[in-house]
Amino acid sequence: MVQGINVFSISISRLAQTDNTNTGSFLQTPFWSEFKAAHGWNYSRFSIRQTFREDEAEKPHSCGKNASAGQNAETEKTGEFSVLTRSFAHGLFSIAYIPLFPQLPFECTPEETIEDALDSDGTAVIEKPLVTAETQTIEFAHLVKEIAAALKPYLPKNTICIRFDPAVSFGTPEERDAFNYGLKVVSFADRLHLRKNSVDIQPPDSTLVDLTPDTEEILERMKSKWRYNIRLSERKGVQIEKVTGADPLFSEKLDVFYDLYKITSERDGIAIHAKSYYEDLLKKSSDELAQKKDVPAVTLYLAKHEDDYLGAIITLFSRTESVYLYGCSSNVKRNLMPNFLLQWTAMQDAKKYGSLYYDMYGMPPTDDENHPMHGLYLFKTGFGGKNIHRIGTFDVPVHILYRACIAAESLRAFWHKKIMKKIRGR
Repeated sequence: MVQGINVFSISISRLAQTDNTNTGSFLQTPFWSEFKAAHGWNYSRFSIRQTFREDEAEKPHSCGKNASAGQNAETEKTGEFSVLTRSFAHGLFSIAYIPLFPQLPFECTPEETIEDALDSDGTAVIEKPLVTAETQTIEFAHLVKEIAAALKPYLPKNTICIRFDPAVSFGTPEERDAFNYGLKVVSFADRLHLRKNSVDIQPPDSTLVDLTPDTEEILERMKSKWRYNIRLSERKGVQIEKVTGADPLFSEKLDVFYDLYKITSERDGIAIHAKSYYEDLLKKSSDELAQKKDVPAVTLYLAKHEDDYLGAIITLFSRTESVYLYGCSSNVKRNLMPNFLLQWTAMQDAKKYGSLYYDMYGMPPTDDENHPMHGLYLFKTGFGGKNIHRIGTFDVPVHILYRACIAAESLRAFWHKKIMKKIRGR
């Protein structure tokens, strides 16, 4: 438990099944966890109960209108989350991974409320405790540590750390970096051993296109050049094919996608999965939808002009979000702007599906012309979305071997990303 504005306790229990199948982050859906379980991971789902208690003794000012001395007001939050585990180094150690969880337990109190919190003689004039950026950081650091402690008994004994990708984001990189620095300070001061990982698993920076307005307004929010490129692509005769795992020509179209992806990988120096990975993802979605299961819809979009395939994307639609998961393009007819039409077609379909927003899912944090992916930043932000900056990946060590295993992990990443990349000439 943590002392401060609020005292909280955490309890979790393993779930055999869940009704939470197609909402929230796709990374927290049983659909995605089951898919990852077919590709080297193990998967468990848990219920979580967070009890928050306003500690009157810790409040310097209290109106006392809702609680008498010695009483504490309790609030309770419940939810579910998925945990992925995987063994490495021939079973020497395991890592538990929790994507896009948890969220901040409390939002910061608006500045105008803080300014009005005290009257002229210093007496509190609000009923509930204030949540500042500092107290928010403290409570979140302790929350992550408490979740890790509650989860540890359910994990393999050789688990070296619990790796979190929290669902916490900010409007600017500076706000995100300030929060992360605060987590570092709190972790050191309170001996929480919360460690920022050197590599973020999920892309921390993205832009979200709001799909709730009508299509004309969505178009209007784009840069004018983007609207022009969409119409140019249509005018030049670029056709968009939509393919699911149930399509009779699925295998043929998947081959087209993978050939384009290999071209993109060689051109841009990016890693890709085996073709079976994308095949299984698309087939799992279509098979379960055919069984009337409430799961995300995964679709392959292909851009074609005459006899040439020019680009492709894979998207995932849920009731909460739509996500641009994977994308690739050829080296020919790039002047026809097929990627603009691909994204716009997917956005329109996502809106019809009922998704609230379209996540472009990964880009540089700022408009830095010197960044090697500056072009990607310009492309994705041109669709008129709201930029977000997630806090990235954090580890909670739970085993004495953590430092040694992380050192080996870092060496492996350096070898593949630096040495082998240079050897291959990119």
